Amino acid sequence: MTTGTLPLRSLDRYLTRKDDRRMTYEPFHIIGENRPGRWLITCDHAANTVPPFVAGGTLGVHPEDMARHIAFDPGAAGVTKRLAELLDCPAILSNFSRLVIDPNRGEDDPTLLMRLYDGTIIPGNARADSEELEHRLAECYRPYHDALARLAARQDDTVIVAIHSYTKQLKGRPPRPWHIGILHAADNRLSRPLIWRLRQEPDLCVGENEPYGGHLPGDSIDRHAEIPGRPSTLIELRNDLIETETEQNNWAERVAPMLTEVLTQTGL
Repeated sequence: MTTGTLPLRSLDRYLTRKDDRRMTYEPFHIIGENRPGRWLITCDHAANTVPPFVAGGTLGVHPEDMARHIAFDPGAAGVTKRLAELLDCPAILSNFSRLVIDPNRGEDDPTLLMRLYDGTIIPGNARADSEELEHRLAECYRPYHDALARLAARQDDTVIVAIHSYTKQLKGRPPRPWHIGILHAADNRLSRPLIWRLRQEPDLCVGENEPYGGHLPGDSIDRHAEIPGRPSTLIELRNDLIETETEQNNWAERVAPMLTEVLTQTGL
């Protein structure tokens, strides 16, 4: 596993830092960087980590809330790792909570840094100003996206699969019935065939752009797939179905052959 691999200019910046606290923290992890598969599996919300240089390493959120979907995508990292192993391809996983800064938002998105999420106040973000936002962009967000861009460009025919998870029910909202959702924007070359394939499974409730729409300007898929023209899809798994390592592995093992099948069928 490669941890926090950066382009040379970014690496130089990291090595010249005087703050030793930053030297012990890496904003992302790369697994299987030299695997030959054309897929790239991404996990934008893999961790609930709060780096030591952000609000002293705590956002003031109760540990029970930091273990919820408001802080990261529970179960998504395990699915990502196993899926990348099965497809013999690299994976990149963030190593900072979405409450620190959300890597699946554009830099000008108003929800990039949340002060309230699903009924929970984020004390460590209450007084975060433009300088603090820039600090988090420089230390977490941009290094992650730099590395993702480098991996995506490693070969000409990269196909990106983004793995996310969602909660079965938000506070005050109706339950979400889908087991899995496939999100896409304008480019549905891979997503539509994958939805069709998943819907052949009689035990699955499959959503298209559910539980929410599949595109935000400047989000990860827009930035690394839509704009460069790379085929992609975003898979949302309901997090109560991927709580254990066994469940995470089972979902990866179920989805991997479907991805291979539809990629072959589409001729992408």
